[in-house]
Parts: sequence; structure tokens; C-alpha cells
Amino acid sequence: MRANSLSLRLLLSSAFVSLVLLASAAILLGGLFQAALERNFDQRLRAVMDGLLANVDLDDKGSPELTTQLADTRFSLPLSGWYWEVEPPPGKGLTDLASDSLLEQRLKPDASLLKKRDKDGIAAFNLDDSNGTKLRAIQQSFKLPGSNDEFSFLVAGNFDELKDEISAFRQTLFGVLVLLGLGLLAAVFVQVRFGMRPLRVLQERLTLIREGKAEKLEGQFPTEIQPVADELNLLILSNSEIIDRARTQVGNLAHALKTPLSVLTNEANAHKGQLAAKVTEQAQVMRDQVSLYLDRARRAARAQGLGAVTEVQPVLDGLARTLQRIFRDKGVEIAVDCAPGLKFRGERQDLEEMAGNLLDNACKWSTKRINVSALPVKEASADGRAWMMLTVDDDGPGLPAEKRAEAVKRGRRLDETKPGSGLGLSIVTETAQMYSGTLSLGDSPAKGLRIQIKLPAAM
Repeated sequence: MRANSLSLRLLLSSAFVSLVLLASAAILLGGLFQAALERNFDQRLRAVMDGLLANVDLDDKGSPELTTQLADTRFSLPLSGWYWEVEPPPGKGLTDLASDSLLEQRLKPDASLLKKRDKDGIAAFNLDDSNGTKLRAIQQSFKLPGSNDEFSFLVAGNFDELKDEISAFRQTLFGVLVLLGLGLLAAVFVQVRFGMRPLRVLQERLTLIREGKAEKLEGQFPTEIQPVADELNLLILSNSEIIDRARTQVGNLAHALKTPLSVLTNEANAHKGQLAAKVTEQAQVMRDQVSLYLDRARRAARAQGLGAVTEVQPVLDGLARTLQRIFRDKGVEIAVDCAPGLKFRGERQDLEEMAGNLLDNACKWSTKRINVSALPVKEASADGRAWMMLTVDDDGPGLPAEKRAEAVKRGRRLDETKPGSGLGLSIVTETAQMYSGTLSLGDSPAKGLRIQIKLPAAM
């Protein structure tokens, strides 16, 4: 998944929401479990308090006394964390009563802890004993038989005993939620992959069209994507129709202008004089201009078309054989190095025109050998397209750096002794630009001129 892909966005957003919900669930369940333990613990303390009330009476002096020992032996073990005490009303000179486990210490809760009480008048709170043990305590005031004063009854239990139970629950809860989170992530991943599959299929089939292996989008897509596929098919059909109409119009224009120009040329050739010569000259200029712009229109129409793919190796081999025969007297050798299976994403005629102009130019200037290579560009482009580099090296005199920009201008011939119109490199440049490619001139390893054109490739 790429950093800016919809799949990654959906996965990350779902993972974030799941993480927040699971963390909230862990906090909530942990709090509810602890609250339930506290309520259960308070009920146990209330049971102890009920037993204590049933076994506490007043002695002859009005002080509380325990008539029967409680059955729970933890209240007898010194500093066990389980305590009870009965406090008489202050200022009466009465003695208090406490469990043996308290020894000489007494529990003194702050007054603020006793303010909040339930409907039965019981205050529940936490405090620590002298050993630092965390206690859970309840306190309630009662009037004992034979007295009009209220006595404070307090029962406390060792709440630290529940730590292991709380810790075990939290560990189990954490493990279950982690497994649930991983399961949710796996489910989201499968859901995203399954949901985005039609888009990947759409991309793959568009690639087949771009590579010339299909003419339109085939198959059925989900209802949300089918309108897009239909519009793309209509766009492809419309593009093809526009190209066909452009080619037809180009041909019609060529035929429409060819006859008048031929008539003008023939009439001018039948007469002598300065006017006839000027007409012949200008008619030829018009014919050249018409051919130039018709060729440009034809190349532009082909370059904008979809699905055209050309094998590079056969084109280069054919051009090399043809030019070696043409320049047989010169003895020029053309060596071709092409990556296996390399394809140019464009019309065969355009590749032949570009490569043919470059090789023809190299043959004119070369001494003995020309090296032609066509290799894929390894560096990834910003738009994700594949590219190839066509390189032609000759062993001729080369071209100074200051004259290279002038050499690609239309109609410029740096050496009038060589045959040609001066249009070759400019045509190559224009055709390459129609395919979003580039042309560059440099020094050849063979000490001649190196010409490179970067063109789109079909993978």
C-alpha cells in the first residue's frame, strides 16, 4: 500500500477508531469490575457489621462490650488488615471497644470521609492502617439498647487481598482485547482489499488498453464504479473517432491542395521569365509547408491515441539493414543493442521516423561505425510512467556545444555540403515532444556526436 492510497487511509482510520474503542472498553470494563468488587466487598463488611451489632451490649457503666466472639478469626490476628471498632459518643467518659487485630492502634478516618452516606446511613471509604495496608471500611452510627446516645460502628477489611484478582482480570481483559483488536484489523484489511478490488481491476484493464492489448474496458463492475467504466469507454471511443476524423481531414486537405499546387507549378514551368520562376519557387514553398503541417497534424493525432504499442527491436534492425545498404559505398557499420521485449508506447511509423532521421544523420557524418541502443529507464518517474532511452552514437567529427541548440532548429543546416533539408532533428524533437519525450545532444564515447531521445515505454 502506498502512502497516499485509499486502502491505507481506510486501514489506518479503521485501526485508529478500533484502538480508541478498545481502549475505552478496557477502561470502562476495568472500572466496572473494580466497582463490582467494591460493592461485593462492602456487602461482606455489612455482614460483619450485622454480626457485630448482634453481639455488642452495654456493661454496667454504659461502655460497649462484646458478648460473643466473631467467628472470623482474621479479626483476632494482630494487624491482619481486618478490623472492627466501636466508638462511644465523645465526652461521656466511656471506653471504646475494638478487635484484637487492632492491638493498641485505632482507626481515625477523616471527617470528610464520613460525610457521604447511602440511604441506610452507611459511609464507605478507603484508608490505610499503620502498616500501610489499604483498607476498605464502612461506618454507621447506632443507638444501643439502654442508651440514648449513638455509638460509631466501623468495620474494615484488607482490600489489598483483591489486588491479585483485579490484576488477573486486567491481564485477561488486555489479552482478550488485543486478540479482538488483531482480529478487527485482519477483518478490516480483508474488507478493504475486497472492497478495493474492483478499482485494481479497473486499473489493470486501463493498463491493458494503454499497452495496446485491449480496446475498451471489459466486464462488469460494482454499481458505484460501473458509471465510471462506461464513461471511460465512451471517452476512448470518442478519442478514437476524433483521431479518425483528424486523419480523414488531413488526407482530404492534402488532396485538395495537391491539385491546385500542381496546376500552378505546371503553368509556371510552361512560361519563361521572372514571374514564372517566382511562382514556381513559392508554389514549392507552399507544398513544403503543407507537407510539414500535415505531417505534424498526423503525428499529433497518433501521439494522442490510446493503445498503440510498437516493438522496438524489429524497427531498429530494419532501419539498420536499410541504411547499411544505402551507405554501402561508405562502409558504415550499424550495431544495434536493444533490451529484449522493449516496446515503444506509440505508433510504429513515428518510431521509424524518429529513429530513421537519427540514423540517417549519423550515417552522413560517421566514419565507420554507429552504435544504436534502446534501453528502459530505470529511474522511476514522478507520474509513474515507464520510459525508454534511444541513443545513437557516431564516430564522426561531432558537434561543438555552442552549436547544438542551433542544430535542432527547423531548416538549419550547419554544413551545406551534406545533403538534406535541415528538418530531420527538428522533426524528431517535435515528434518526441508530442509523446512528452525529450531530445538531447552530447559527446559520444566514440568521439563523435551522441543523440538521445527519451520516449514512453510500454511494460
